[in-house]
Amino acid sequence: MMAVMPGAERAGRGGRAGRRFHAVLLGLLGALALLAGCSDGGDAALPDGGSAQRARLLTAEQYRNSIAAVFGADIADSVLSPMPPLSRTAGLRANGAAAVGLTSDQLSQIQRSAAAIAAKVVDEMHRGFLLPCRPADAGAADAACAEVFLREAGRLLQRRPLADERLAALVAGAGRAAEETGEFYTGLALALEALLISPEFLFIADRSEPDPARPGGQRLDGYALASRLSFFLWNGPPDNALLEAAASGALHSEAGLRQAVERMLASSRLETGMRAFFDDMLAFDAFDSLAKDPVVYPRVTGSTLAQAREQTLRTIIDHLLVRDLDYRDLFTTRRTFLSPALAVVYGLPAQPGWTPHEFSENSPRIGLLTQVSFLAVHSHAVRSSPTRRGKALREELLCQKVPDPPPNVDFSALEENEHAKTARERLDAHNSNPSCAGCHLVTDPMGLALEHFDGAGQYRETENGAPLDTAGELDGVFYDGVEGLAEALRNHPKLPACLVDRVYAWGTGGPASPVHDRAALAWLEDRFAEGGYRLRGLLEALAMSPAFRTLRPAAEPVKLQHEPPPTAPARITEAQLALRDTGATR
Repeated sequence: MMAVMPGAERAGRGGRAGRRFHAVLLGLLGALALLAGCSDGGDAALPDGGSAQRARLLTAEQYRNSIAAVFGADIADSVLSPMPPLSRTAGLRANGAAAVGLTSDQLSQIQRSAAAIAAKVVDEMHRGFLLPCRPADAGAADAACAEVFLREAGRLLQRRPLADERLAALVAGAGRAAEETGEFYTGLALALEALLISPEFLFIADRSEPDPARPGGQRLDGYALASRLSFFLWNGPPDNALLEAAASGALHSEAGLRQAVERMLASSRLETGMRAFFDDMLAFDAFDSLAKDPVVYPRVTGSTLAQAREQTLRTIIDHLLVRDLDYRDLFTTRRTFLSPALAVVYGLPAQPGWTPHEFSENSPRIGLLTQVSFLAVHSHAVRSSPTRRGKALREELLCQKVPDPPPNVDFSALEENEHAKTARERLDAHNSNPSCAGCHLVTDPMGLALEHFDGAGQYRETENGAPLDTAGELDGVFYDGVEGLAEALRNHPKLPACLVDRVYAWGTGGPASPVHDRAALAWLEDRFAEGGYRLRGLLEALAMSPAFRTLRPAAEPVKLQHEPPPTAPARITEAQLALRDTGATR
């Protein structure tokens, strides 16, 4: 990792070389639109083993982590991520990265962010720490210094060494811009922009090579395997040690791969990766727009909700990584962490800062389902929602898709029942309607068990003065209250199987195929159970598995190219001429 210092403003640019290099950047941007369709066709692939081959766009967090790993957190945090929002697919937003398209506005934003980052890297406050050399004359080109910087920056940003032709084109372009502007650092910044908008940086591509162990088969090449490992476990790019292991071929040996995986599992960066995974799996991105009515819930502010999100992530990391405990026990544990604001919501004395806390055996708080995060994010602004909570439990924790309501459903029936005091009474309207009952019978019984907690996750004995009936049933297991629900969920066979499915998708870059990945998932479920349902064991098992490092035939080969599509706008076509002129297409 390069050294860091506080950020500063962007250096100026100008002249004919600057304009021409800007055109080159636009040409590179045009190539990105090609990549949305360069992923495996899922079930269209032949079932000969291996995982799907994909090219997936960096997520916003992965983009930030990549910039921070190379240039430091201050530069990464000084620029808003330009990466587009992703659609939740098969339970994870990250799954949408293999199918996302980029609009012209998003492409322009990517270029603007690249320019801002590059300017900060070479400004007076950072260049002494981030650049490995100084030019002989800051007012002229210096090919030797530019090459040293661009070679290493390119290797780290693109997660593999730059091709000699590509490096030469970047150095030449930086030199021309420096000569015409009279500023070495302006030329260097323009070359760095090109790296920051290149497909090799913005996409995690599953580049392949022949697999010696499977004649006719394919495996990830060393650098692609390093990237798959690092984004799986750390949600960020490979470090220098991992890139060196890729270069030496060590990742293709059982011993070398195991050594790398064990080192990564012992790294503090594992917490970063697993926080991102569980934040995605639990759909906590909903917190970004979540708000509660301040009149109904005056103690639950936006800050309180953010702390509720943090509470659950701290609980998960402590349980699964720090103490290495059974995943299923997350749903019956009484150990957690509290901030002063959350203590008030939980009805407890406030302590300074974040402090460990264990609820008593007679407390209604048991497991993740009774934490403010789950309860609040799956409720309305002014009241609880058994349906939303039950749906989230099914979809997020058991991987069971609940259909959306039919388009002709009359929701007014819920509001018109003025005599109904409790959610159970209001939901009777659904259960008496054949078009609604099918779905509500699989969601509401779990959600109603959580009705002692209001829409902000605060405990209550009654609703509108009426007693609460929290009995329910989960797939044939009957219970009375939240403790029974917690036990039923903890012992549900789909709970660990769902985590395996989500971890597999997170690690391989897209949803598991129910046909082609079935054997790999079954094998991982067995390893997870044999290891006592420990997360670390599951992560290691997947990272070491043949499915993780080998590929099945793709519907289309994954290609990263700098050529714009034939139907590109005229501005991109003109930029293509500039690309050919500089040789940057290589």
